[in-house]
Amino acid sequence: MLVLASASPRRKELLTQAGFTFRVHPAHIPEDPAPGEDPIAYVTRLARQKAEAVYRELAEPNLTVLGADTTVTLDNQILGKPEDPEDAARMLRLLSGRTHRVITGISIVTADSADTAAEVTAVQFLTISETEIQAYIATGEPMDKAGAYAIQGHAARWIPRIEGCYFNVVGLPISLVATLLTATTPSSAK
Repeated sequence: MLVLASASPRRKELLTQAGFTFRVHPAHIPEDPAPGEDPIAYVTRLARQKAEAVYRELAEPNLTVLGADTTVTLDNQILGKPEDPEDAARMLRLLSGRTHRVITGISIVTADSADTAAEVTAVQFLTISETEIQAYIATGEPMDKAGAYAIQGHAARWIPRIEGCYFNVVGLPISLVATLLTATTPSSAK
């Protein structure tokens, strides 16, 4: 049985869209980066901790737990979910007119193994005005998203190109998940 250790509606939707059968059991762990922690090390650590926490909590036979964590980075600075509208505006100003990276750590934990990997996608932003930033924040969309934007939402108008996996930017690199599931649990992957 595949368990998604995340409450993210986007991750749930992407797994469903890709044809996976699973249930949701969110992990509740601290998500703060360690001082000086590299962004890839940060998201892979959190993905593994989430998957391991849910695996231990459920303690069921034949369990496969998928943990994931996504962050946005610019100049190696981690941009997590905004704390408030002012923080969202700060992040959007930083991203405006620049290319940043979206990094998702994935971890698959079973009784026999724990495999972890990361996907990195470069995202180019057009220059956005202060008026556009404030109007976007007023929609509420950026408030629960790493980097304060959703590529699949209103922010799509400011993203002329990406280099890498689109689904990674949404929050779950489906092909990486499928590859890890196949390598870890051949009978449960589709």
